[in-house]
Amino acid sequence: MTLTTAEGAPTTAPHFVPRRHPWRIAGIVAVLLVALFAAVTVITNERFAWPTVVSYLFDPKVLSGLWMTIFLTFIAMVIGLLLGVVIAVMRVSESRTLRWSSGLYVWFFRGTPVLVQLVFWYNLGYLFPELSLGIPFLEPWVSVTTNDVVTPLLAAILGLGLNEGAYLAEIIRAGILSVSVGQREAATSIGMTRAQSFRRIILPQAMRVIIPPTGNETIGMLKSTSLVSVIALSDLMYSAQSIYSRTFEVIPLLLTVSIWYLVLTSVLSFGQSKIEAHYGRGATASEVGNIAARNELFPLFRRTGKGA
Repeated sequence: MTLTTAEGAPTTAPHFVPRRHPWRIAGIVAVLLVALFAAVTVITNERFAWPTVVSYLFDPKVLSGLWMTIFLTFIAMVIGLLLGVVIAVMRVSESRTLRWSSGLYVWFFRGTPVLVQLVFWYNLGYLFPELSLGIPFLEPWVSVTTNDVVTPLLAAILGLGLNEGAYLAEIIRAGILSVSVGQREAATSIGMTRAQSFRRIILPQAMRVIIPPTGNETIGMLKSTSLVSVIALSDLMYSAQSIYSRTFEVIPLLLTVSIWYLVLTSVLSFGQSKIEAHYGRGATASEVGNIAARNELFPLFRRTGKGA
C-alpha cells in the first residue's frame, strides 16, 4: 500500500509481521491430545458402566437424597447469612464486648472442622441428656430428652448453618470495610442514623465485594452437605452409599452423584454470574479491578479441606 507524505512524496506503509507463538500452539495440541485420550478412555472403558449410571440418575432414592442436599444447602446458607450479618456488624461495632464475643464465635467455628461440629451436635445428648426451659435454679417449665429433639436433620442444620455463619461474617465484614469512611460520614451529615446509613448506603455498595465469595461459599456448602452422611442423614451421598453397599456398584453410583453435583454447581455458578452482573452495574473498570483484586484475598476466608 502506497501513502503520501506531508511533502507530497510517495512512501510505503510498514508491513507488520504477526508474532508467532510456537510454544502456545504446542501447548494447545498437547491439551487437545490429553483431552481426547481421556474422553476415549472414559467412553470405551466398560467398567465405568454408563448404562448403570443412567439407570440410577432418576432413581427415587437418589432423587430423595438430591432434594435433601438442596434443602440443606438452602437452609444452611439462610442461617449463615442471617448470622453472618449480625456477627459482621458486631465485629465492626465500637463496643469492645461485641467485638470480642463475635471474634470468639468466628475463631471457634472457623478453627474446628465442620465434620467435628456435625458429630458434636449429633452427640449433644451425651453432654446434656435433657433440655429444659425455665428460670435457672428453679423447677423447669418444660423438659425433653435431647435425643428426641436433636435429630440427625437438626444436627446437620446446626452444624452447617453455624459454621457457615462464621465464614460469611468475615466476608460481610470485609465488604463493609471496603466502603470508604467518607460515605458513612456523608450519610451522617445528612441526618441518617447508623442503621439507615448501613441499610441504604453501606450495604448496597458492599454487595459488590460480598457477592462473589458468597457464591463460592454456596457452592462449597452444596458439596459440604455430603459430610452429613457420617450422621446417617439421607442426603445425595448417603443415598448412593446405601445403594452401593447392597449392589457393590460403587463406581456407577459415585458417577451418578458426581453428575448431580456438577449439574447443581453449574446452576449455582450461572445464578452467581447474573447476580454479580446486577450489582456490578455502574461500576467503572478501575472499581471492578479493585474488587477483583480484593476478592483474590477471599480464599483466606474460605474453608479448606471441607472439614476433612
